[in-house]
Amino acid sequence: QVQLVESGGGSVQAGDSLRLSCEASGRAFRRYAMAWFRQTPGKEREFVATITKDGSTSYYANSVKGRFTISRDNAKNTLYLQMINLKPEDTAVYRCAAGLDALPITAGYADWGQGTQVTVSS
Repeated sequence: QVQLVESGGGSVQAGDSLRLSCEASGRAFRRYAMAWFRQTPGKEREFVATITKDGSTSYYANSVKGRFTISRDNAKNTLYLQMINLKPEDTAVYRCAAGLDALPITAGYADWGQGTQVTVSS
């Protein structure tokens, strides 16, 4: 019920930073918990971070804790992922998703963006 479009990906070197954005289609954005997932060919989709509807609480995968920050601006219908100290293993297609609750599982989200590529070189 919500259309999501990611942007901000790119190619960087290890240790660099990127900020991803996910723009949603309408006012219903604030009614959804949001999340970021990532995936590379041949690998399982991996949970990255999620945030509650009002942005009050966030949860992170252990692999990104201390390096990534998820946030949202409900007035702008936009979700963000600030990534610092990027590592080669962060290379993936990053997708944002909307769900009912801020859960770290793929099944918890019904609407997904198309993804944006992040490539981190050594």
